[in-house]
Amino acid sequence: MNDKERRALGEATIKDVYAGDVVVPPEGYAFSDIMLKQLFAELWTRETLSMRDKRILLLGIIAEKGEAATFKIQIRASLKRGEINAEEARELLLFIAQYAGYPRAAAMLGPLEEAIAEFEGGSGDQ
Repeated sequence: MNDKERRALGEATIKDVYAGDVVVPPEGYAFSDIMLKQLFAELWTRETLSMRDKRILLLGIIAEKGEAATFKIQIRASLKRGEINAEEARELLLFIAQYAGYPRAAAMLGPLEEAIAEFEGGSGDQ
């Protein structure tokens, strides 16, 4: 696959991964070009792990790092794509708290509930 094809696959995959909520970065910036061609065209498209498995792993990593805004984006995308439901999202955070610590997980609680409310309130594609 050439660079143009990898870029196109990366663009399609990022749209799928984020259920259309993330704007595809324009071409010409090395960081986003490499991200699309490697992370999205090569890693997110691999089939050894399901999209749901990748998302759950990613949510754990993001929560442990304390990245609340990114956690909310990932939860919302996961809900929109039907990978997890609200009950599973809450259970996931409870499990994360045991390993990442309660203060870290507590910081994700607000963004988690916001994402669920937005999704259930009709601003998500149900």
